[in-house]
Amino acid sequence: MLRVEPNGNVLCAKTVGGSQILTKPSAPAEADARILNVEKDGGVLYSWKGSTGNTRIGKYDPNTKQNKLLYTFDKEVLVSSCSVNKEETLLAVSLSQRTKREERLEPVSKCKTLLIEIHPQNNIKVLKAVDCRIRVQFLQPEPERKSVRESHLLLIAEDGYIEQFHIFLVKQEGYRVVIQNPERLVKDRVVEEFSWVQWDVETQRLFYIISREKSMLKCVQFYPDCNFETLFELPLELPASLFASVRFVNLGYDHYKDDELEDEGMKLVVFTSRTGNMCVCYSHPVVTNEDFAYTVAFVHRGCYLLFLYLDYYIVVYLAGHFLHFINSRQQELSCHSLFLSGEDAGLGPLGPSSVVLTLPEAKVLDVRSGIMYGAGICHSVMLDFLCRSALDSQRLASLHCMLVYMSPDPEVELRIIDWICENVMAFESFDQIQEFILASLYRMVYQQSLSLDKVLPYSSVFEKKDLPVGLTEIPGLQCSSELLSEPVFRGKARHFKGYWEELQWNMEKMKYFEAVPNPRYRTSLIRADWTRLLAELNSEEKKHANSLRHIEENTKKVLSMVDTWRLDRNVVPLFQEEDHQQRALIGLMVDKLREHLNRHLPRLGKKKIDVLVVNYVAKLLELVRHMLETVWLKYELGPHVLSFKQQGGSAEWAVFHMMSRILEATKGLCLPLPPGYHTLLSVLGVRCLPRHTFLQYVDHGLLQLTEPFVSRLMTDLDNSDVNEKLKFSIMKRLPEPMEQKLFHLWDHPISSACISRKYVHRLLDKHAKTKGSAFLEREKSCFQPEFLPLTYLAKILSDMESQVLNPFEEQENVDARFVEETALKQTLILLGFEKK
Repeated sequence: MLRVEPNGNVLCAKTVGGSQILTKPSAPAEADARILNVEKDGGVLYSWKGSTGNTRIGKYDPNTKQNKLLYTFDKEVLVSSCSVNKEETLLAVSLSQRTKREERLEPVSKCKTLLIEIHPQNNIKVLKAVDCRIRVQFLQPEPERKSVRESHLLLIAEDGYIEQFHIFLVKQEGYRVVIQNPERLVKDRVVEEFSWVQWDVETQRLFYIISREKSMLKCVQFYPDCNFETLFELPLELPASLFASVRFVNLGYDHYKDDELEDEGMKLVVFTSRTGNMCVCYSHPVVTNEDFAYTVAFVHRGCYLLFLYLDYYIVVYLAGHFLHFINSRQQELSCHSLFLSGEDAGLGPLGPSSVVLTLPEAKVLDVRSGIMYGAGICHSVMLDFLCRSALDSQRLASLHCMLVYMSPDPEVELRIIDWICENVMAFESFDQIQEFILASLYRMVYQQSLSLDKVLPYSSVFEKKDLPVGLTEIPGLQCSSELLSEPVFRGKARHFKGYWEELQWNMEKMKYFEAVPNPRYRTSLIRADWTRLLAELNSEEKKHANSLRHIEENTKKVLSMVDTWRLDRNVVPLFQEEDHQQRALIGLMVDKLREHLNRHLPRLGKKKIDVLVVNYVAKLLELVRHMLETVWLKYELGPHVLSFKQQGGSAEWAVFHMMSRILEATKGLCLPLPPGYHTLLSVLGVRCLPRHTFLQYVDHGLLQLTEPFVSRLMTDLDNSDVNEKLKFSIMKRLPEPMEQKLFHLWDHPISSACISRKYVHRLLDKHAKTKGSAFLEREKSCFQPEFLPLTYLAKILSDMESQVLNPFEEQENVDARFVEETALKQTLILLGFEKK
């Protein structure tokens, strides 16, 4: 990873341990110290000129931050390559015998390679004396073993061949470790011909290229017993006359190479990761000073992508020109990679003149200054870049970088939500709230199974039919792709373990996911099922009860996993009501996502898939609550916002606006919200919006009149003229079942009249359907009005009162006298004899 320090450079380096390597007393810095190589344990080998004119070789341990003297030559020599075995008993050294600056008359070989016993220092054996340069490298394939009675050394010759020497050791006098038979060392020829070679010290792999009619990349894997096998071949479409001379990668740095070799021209490197990714990256010859082309071949994906790659990112950098973070995990679209230029394209303390070695575990070494750096992406500078970016493509790429690929940082997440609040309206090319939700969920879940990264949604842009121009036309960047020749695995099946097994699996997945339609789950695909389910919910028919029962079981599983400990804090009143619509959408999403994973990842098993899906939807609800809590605390809202008696201020309005945008974003993706969200939004709507605007929001479906909201409204607001009008407008917009249930909460003549009318209508409707109902005389009361229609109605009601139960009064009879008086009151009002 790459760390961005507060100097404004997105890509920079951080000094490991905060100290230079060559500043310890045992390694005098004033004597022209030079970095030579880095071993598997991170130890840095270097040489320097002693005070008496001799040459010394030392090792710096980055873990203990200590320097150690390994060997001292009795004269000044030019060390071009160096390596030490794990036990530090043997030292291999290549000496440069002559350079163009130092011509000699007597014939002498260009390079001499020595094998030196350094524990004790009593024997030197010459392995090679040739006219080509030699790089040396000890194998260290088994770090767990404490003591090894043999060492194995690679000699990589500039003439294009590689040999492995097997050196057997014996102990003498209980502590002296010496070579058993120094005159007859066993050796193997590993490679007969190559034009480029790369050593991966961490994985003990050797990549090399054969350039004949067509370039072929091959890989040799060394095993703990130090046997080796060619496991992999990949044809590459590389330019003709690829290298003017042999190129060495990760095999140390030769400070005495000839001047004509200083400019290495074309760069080529292979990146691998433990998750089975392999990428081949190389630059093209420079045609002009303004255009730079480079190719990244994603072997695990099967295609070339020009200009597109460090595990999650391949970083391409040209000092003073550009810095390109290429997303290697989600490389379908260039807008998920980050291309920087100008002042943003900095490499921290590593300037244009720095000579850098790339080391395992995201470390780099400046061989000229002698400083080792740990590379990574800095949260603060990336966040600053997000806030000041003017291009949607840069905003999208930096947002995903922080949310998906950087370690979760609560402070950064809060600042991202704050950024969303300040830019609450959606950008032209993408919805930042949708991206925050999908990218955060992707980070939370996909690591539970590596296969999930191919089937889970991680960006909302894939929901669009056509990608917006702002995400395709990236200034300074052009992209093309072509098919990649299929690699060949040549090793025995039993050897394909670890990385090679993952690479094979990745390539098999790639073939499958490219052959099937829509392998990545799209949330909007459930919209049709959601419309049908809504119709079932609003239907009074009981035949749908069985189909809804399964959906409800899904919802119960999800809500049982939701982290409810925050409910005690009462920050935001969510998950405190039923909300049948949202419960149904929660269950439906579980159903459809489970179905999708079972179709594309059956090898995970149904039980694991069920756990993954339920956890995914639970995390979605928690994430929405987390966003809302962050906004709630940002504007310092308290319980008073739940009251209808006060008008909302600027803080309530800001939260209402943010909640409306969250609703819009989730609705666009057909994602569920926590139960209670719609009630809370409607409460804020009444506090913040003018009454006529609030009713328009309701009519357009932006606000929902939930039962808890209407109940609170009816009981909390008094019956002033304005409130009476609002209540009546709301009651008229309720579905009939909810209206009948909530009218009795409003203590007002309007509600009483409505209850009476509804009751009489139902009663007479049922009475009309019965045949031959007897009219029973009733004793006249002295208070009974002499209005024959009303008298007749009252007698019918009295007759049926004992037979019909009022559904609004919990199994209690309606008072016929009350209905009679109410009806008479309404009649007098209609005739103009009495005012309301």
